[in-house]
Amino acid sequence: MTRAPRTQTRSTPLVAAATGGQTTRRPVWFMRQAGRSLPEYRAVRADRGMLECCFDTETIVELTLQPVRRHHVDAAILFSDIVVPLRAAGVGLEIVAGTGPVIASPVRTRDDVHDLPALDRASVGAIEAAVTELARELSDTDVALIGFAGAPFTLASYLIEGGPSRTYQRTKALMREDPSTWNDLMGRLTNITVEFLRVQLDAGVDAVQLFDSWAGALSDAEYRTYVLPHSARVFAEVADYGAPRIHFGVGTGELLTAMADAGPEVLGVDWRVPLATAVSRVNRPVALQGNLDPTVLFAGETVVDREVARVIDDADAAIAAGAVGHIFNLGHGVLPDTDPGVLTHVVELVHSM
Repeated sequence: MTRAPRTQTRSTPLVAAATGGQTTRRPVWFMRQAGRSLPEYRAVRADRGMLECCFDTETIVELTLQPVRRHHVDAAILFSDIVVPLRAAGVGLEIVAGTGPVIASPVRTRDDVHDLPALDRASVGAIEAAVTELARELSDTDVALIGFAGAPFTLASYLIEGGPSRTYQRTKALMREDPSTWNDLMGRLTNITVEFLRVQLDAGVDAVQLFDSWAGALSDAEYRTYVLPHSARVFAEVADYGAPRIHFGVGTGELLTAMADAGPEVLGVDWRVPLATAVSRVNRPVALQGNLDPTVLFAGETVVDREVARVIDDADAAIAAGAVGHIFNLGHGVLPDTDPGVLTHVVELVHSM
């Protein structure tokens, strides 16, 4: 497909914070915000599987916009799941309630890797249509639309382990014992991830986030050897769109330098590492996103207010130390039992500061 690179992105508080621009307020949004704690989300999802919803245009649009209507956040993140492009490509998998993605035939040999299908744009047509509609809905607002994808390592871990894992023993074994097969797999997953992000960018998202959810299981040396080249290619191959690129992983405090080296404009930080410490660990100018502990939201208004103020003070110290900007977020996803009213209060509090 021939495409002219995007020359500019829509001006929103999130885009401004991500790129060092001026903004009238500190932008805030929540990871896993498209549902989980919202009764209106649960009403839509009643008796419907996650993947069914992820491939239905009308449902994607509705579930993406619900948190914007409810909380008045500064960004809507596309309702989807990191394994959606794998399913779209033809990988047999299901998302099992209480477990997560379960792969029908795990990928563990060279032949398995060679049989891994590529992603055809037509297979994500419903998602492309949803992004187009969402971009139209948000075009006259200052709410950014964020697209996302799972990073190659996290997708590889699901494919190899057959589902979620605590140890990633099969993944690490393949990575170390057969680097050639590992890099072939990662290259193919990089192609899938890049194509999925391009679909969203072509349809009008304002920014993209790459979730390397399970990269925290790796050492810095392992990440740099086996993962960084592939994540860096993802960011490089969508750079010409001019949209801010966000990188986030859980438990990745020791990997922040390497993750920043992959090339994003924004580095997501979980709650374990202070933002001022995070900026001292990177070797290039980046904005920071985060990083309120999601469990703080259960501690009562006095604690919530104090911890939100602490994160903002820490972010301001990080900016003084060289961070490009700050996007307020949690340090991981919204927990299902979170009171939606507390989330709305946090948005109002951040905006008031």
